[in-house]
Amino acid sequence: MNAKIADVRALEILDSRGNPTLRVSVALENGAVATASVPSGASTGENEAIELRDGDAKRYEGKGVLKAAGNVERIIAPALRGKNPAEQAEIDSILITLDGTPNKSNLGANATVGVSMAVARAAALTSGRPLYASFGQNARPTIPVPMMNVINGGKHADNSVDFQEFMIMPGGAPNFREALRFAAETFHALKKILKKRGYSTNVGDEGGFAPNLKSNEEACEVILEAIEAAGYRPGKDISIALDPAASSFYEAGVYDLKKSGQGKRTSAEMTELYKSWIGKYPIVSLEDGLAENDWEGFTAHTAALGDKVQVVGDDMYVTNTRFIERGIREKCTNAVLIKLNQIGTVTETIEAIELCRKAGWGYVISHRSGETEDVFLADFAVAMGGGQLKTGSLCRSERIAKYNRLLEIEAELGPAAIFENPLAAGRR
Repeated sequence: MNAKIADVRALEILDSRGNPTLRVSVALENGAVATASVPSGASTGENEAIELRDGDAKRYEGKGVLKAAGNVERIIAPALRGKNPAEQAEIDSILITLDGTPNKSNLGANATVGVSMAVARAAALTSGRPLYASFGQNARPTIPVPMMNVINGGKHADNSVDFQEFMIMPGGAPNFREALRFAAETFHALKKILKKRGYSTNVGDEGGFAPNLKSNEEACEVILEAIEAAGYRPGKDISIALDPAASSFYEAGVYDLKKSGQGKRTSAEMTELYKSWIGKYPIVSLEDGLAENDWEGFTAHTAALGDKVQVVGDDMYVTNTRFIERGIREKCTNAVLIKLNQIGTVTETIEAIELCRKAGWGYVISHRSGETEDVFLADFAVAMGGGQLKTGSLCRSERIAKYNRLLEIEAELGPAAIFENPLAAGRR
């Protein structure tokens, strides 16, 4: 029998950038306690659910989250005491009603998503099942192909690279364990190549290297060289995925590549740039190649590139079904990035995923640049069955924790574990 919720508490902790965030604990009447820690983004969409910060300049430069913690304990906890944690949709509906705004600006999305995630974990505890098996979403437990950010730029690094993320996808591996090995060996090969070229091997927010390259394209060149140096076949064993995060360099209707000094471009010119790269490098996925409000540009962008690569929308959709529905109508992309804290509850996140499934679109479960050691995301990605996960590079423990959790899940599932590349030729 499921134990009911006895209390909900919140603690101000630090994320991977040293900024405050929340850890929420849900205590059950049987004495069990489930916790969840909340990530935070640096490159955010303007329509994201609001992360509530204190604004007190005397504490953490105004970034404290004591107000959000107070909302958890004074407003949310009384409403959830006595509730069954297995009733996720009901509990998330209570959170949405308590907040009463379209963007969680009252209680804070950091408060609501922390509670929602902790409730999901509490439900798994009471059911005696691992978290990935407790959502009831996917009959085929699918270990995702990771998108691993190996070169950082944009808002994630103080360097000369405009584009935010250059990732490797080891989709040609036979299982996740080998995929992780393929990627780790490539990561270390990349470090040697960067050193040989005289570049820094310091890392950015998500664990990727952050060198001052001569151009944005040089990032693709060195990654391609690293894949080959590690003994793998580009485009077969390991492919490249990009997240330019173009909203970050979109100004007055043009794309200004000022960090690299490569000039200003229109939407059409950016699409042509990506098209030329796709012809030269094993690129299989392109996320946020244009700015979040460039809807018309995205329609033309996807018409030009959508049969060649997965075109992913993040900032334009912010895991919100209202924006995803528009994107489907206007054929703006063919995939969506999914972030729990962009929308604020587990149930709303699953609704966004269901919309992608119905449209036949891909979806990529994603971390944030400000992360914690919480591994909720790994279980969630397996449960949702989309076959793709973004959770950072091959270093920094807040990223590696998710990969190590996927190793555990794969070992636990044994022969039942499915690892297959959703972007393989003939499947996209």
